Amino acid sequence: MVQLNVNTAINSTLVDKYVRDAPNVALAKCEGASPKFTSPVLTFSNYTPGPFMGADANISADVELKPGTAAGTYPLTVTCGGQTYSTQFTVPASQVAKVPSGAAKAGDGSMAG
Repeated sequence: MVQLNVNTAINSTLVDKYVRDAPNVALAKCEGASPKFTSPVLTFSNYTPGPFMGADANISADVELKPGTAAGTYPLTVTCGGQTYSTQFTVPASQVAKVPSGAAKAGDGSMAG
């Protein structure tokens, strides 16, 4: 078993979806030594043994999206003890918030009258 993120009581649509501007976690249930996550668009750090709430997993790692990754569906794989497990996860389009040039910004004094 391998997945990206876990559902919560508040949001039941998080599994296998990358969440921009929030912590993301890869989770796996693996038997064997030295579990290793791989994905062409993610980097992994802070491998942590489980158990974990909300997922039948015994290892996790923090996930960062590689810069410039386009929206789409990508593989996530974990290898441990000679076994490999894979899933697909989605990356949403990034939300671009652009402030028009010359627009007033809160806190910069331009709103003062």
